[in-house]
Amino acid sequence: MHVVKNDLVEVITGDEAGKTGKILYVIPEENRVVVEGINYIFKHVRPSQKNPQGGRIQKEAPIAISNVLVVCQNKNCQRYNKGVRTRTKLGEEGAKTRVCYKCGHAIVTAGVEG
Repeated sequence: MHVVKNDLVEVITGDEAGKTGKILYVIPEENRVVVEGINYIFKHVRPSQKNPQGGRIQKEAPIAISNVLVVCQNKNCQRYNKGVRTRTKLGEEGAKTRVCYKCGHAIVTAGVEG
């Protein structure tokens, strides 16, 4: 997969096209991702002990992984703060690193290097 949890991504198609957000979690079996602040839906819940009133809660719904691109954070890149395709580069000792297709700069995941 070209994206992982905590990546900053841009939505490229659909109603939310052009918006960016952080990936909350990935569903690899279904090729879908949940992005923070994107594709909100209302879920109707029955009254329970946890939620005695019942009602509607708003939450993010999954979107297709093909509809998102990783955002390049390199300030010298012509695609800075925009979605870019990625390549895999082999480093020392066979370690794989995702790099920007345009500038070759490593894609940094929030809180995690590589």
